[in-house]
Amino acid sequence: MFGIVKETGVDNVGLMEFQRDYFPFPLYKDENLVFYNDFFGRRTLKLTTWNPIRLYRGYKEMSQRLKDKNLEGNMTGEGLVQGGIIVFGKDGKAKYAYEEETGSEVPVDDLLASLRAVQEEITRGNDDMQDE
Repeated sequence: MFGIVKETGVDNVGLMEFQRDYFPFPLYKDENLVFYNDFFGRRTLKLTTWNPIRLYRGYKEMSQRLKDKNLEGNMTGEGLVQGGIIVFGKDGKAKYAYEEETGSEVPVDDLLASLRAVQEEITRGNDDMQDE
């Protein structure tokens, strides 16, 4: 497992805290956004509504979710380029992709199902190698 970030030098303290507290795996910098552009098509944050009441309500709901999970967000960095999660199979091909939607929770059940499917693929491959 590894992560790819689009910027460093903006909030290195926050990035180190993220890796230490939530994602203790290697992180790589995608300096020219090649990975982001190839997988997520240069997606940027877009408003889903212009209704100020809905915007405020969405912000409050997202803030409450962060608070409930004891997470802190920040407004440091570029903030418009959206990423996501990609699960690769043993063959190196993308098996599952989730495109980030600001304010929405990650579909954890879908992500876990994809990880289990890849794990089963790896286990089957190892079993096939032992049978030979």
